[in-house]
Amino acid sequence: MTNHTWNQHVVKKGNKSLVLQHIKKNTPISRADIAKTTGLNKSTVSSLVSELLEENLLYESGPGESSGGRRPVMLYFNGQAGFSIGVDLGVNYLLGILTDLNGKIIYEEKSYFSQLSYKEIETRLFELINSLIQSTPSCTYGVIGIGIGAPGAVNKDGEILHAPNLKWENIKLKEIVENQFSLPVTIENEANAGAYGEKRFGSGKESENLVYVSAGTGIGVGIILNGILYKGNNGFSGEMGHMTIDINGPDCTCGNHGCWELYASEKALLTKAGNLENGRELDLEELISLAGRHPEAADLFKEIGMYLGVGINSIIHTFNPDHVIIGNRLGSAKEFLEAPILHYIKDHSNWFHQKDLEISFSKNSTYAAALGVTASVVENFLQINLVASS
Repeated sequence: MTNHTWNQHVVKKGNKSLVLQHIKKNTPISRADIAKTTGLNKSTVSSLVSELLEENLLYESGPGESSGGRRPVMLYFNGQAGFSIGVDLGVNYLLGILTDLNGKIIYEEKSYFSQLSYKEIETRLFELINSLIQSTPSCTYGVIGIGIGAPGAVNKDGEILHAPNLKWENIKLKEIVENQFSLPVTIENEANAGAYGEKRFGSGKESENLVYVSAGTGIGVGIILNGILYKGNNGFSGEMGHMTIDINGPDCTCGNHGCWELYASEKALLTKAGNLENGRELDLEELISLAGRHPEAADLFKEIGMYLGVGINSIIHTFNPDHVIIGNRLGSAKEFLEAPILHYIKDHSNWFHQKDLEISFSKNSTYAAALGVTASVVENFLQINLVASS
């Protein structure tokens, strides 16, 4: 391929992607408005739209509003052309969702487990993905890919190097799942996936500097800086559940001492709650219910909230975000956690760090990570599809 031909190929691919993303964002829209707002000439737009219609990524519908003259035919992005699978692989649960190309959840499935080996979790994961595949509606492209958010250090090749709460080391999950299903697979750290889910579909849409605190069995942090997911040098940023908040604190599964997640996670909360009802183990939902009528249970949330505030305060001083979103399992305890978190931050951070800062709880609740990976899968599919057809 000559340089000239190659450059034309790249420009065409870029323009086609631009047109598709523009229609996806502004659906319904006319060809004339696409040309006007993208700066592309009308014949280029018409040619690219024809290709996208052939590929069934767009469809046309009756005339739109006229600004004088003949009313234009409107173009719509076809969100039902394919479907994406997203899995939030938790320490003690699996949440799987099937979404269309717009991120709308079509089907979901969840299961809980405790203390399973890697092989047992792998079996459950495969069963879950198979179930989601079976639930996929008939469409042009079928299941376009699988995204998995996992708790731990994930490298750029989709290998889980270290997941202390699962006791996993060096699991080549991307390769394993791709070999099983022969579909493109994206593996992401679950907190990074949650941050991206909030940016795309949640309360972080307007935020350019966003921190997502995933507070579940452990704690992870996803960071979006200047609108882009920050992954660090090798993809391991955000392991803040393992920052030390007490150098004389207890041992952590990561090998460190006094880690933040030992004081502020769901696991820390449930461990402390063991004494509330004669040693009977309570789950989070039972504890939230109990806190409304049991002062000791409410005090436990207050303490966990204070410790969440300790870590979040350090994050605020480090990154100066405009928005901190608290999600994952503890996000459902907002009514008991919000006040102690805000109280601690108000008393311990500088006024200039608090200025223009919003602290909220995830609107996506436990779906943020699964939605984040489905969004990545869709974006990858649309790029691959465009490359293949350009």
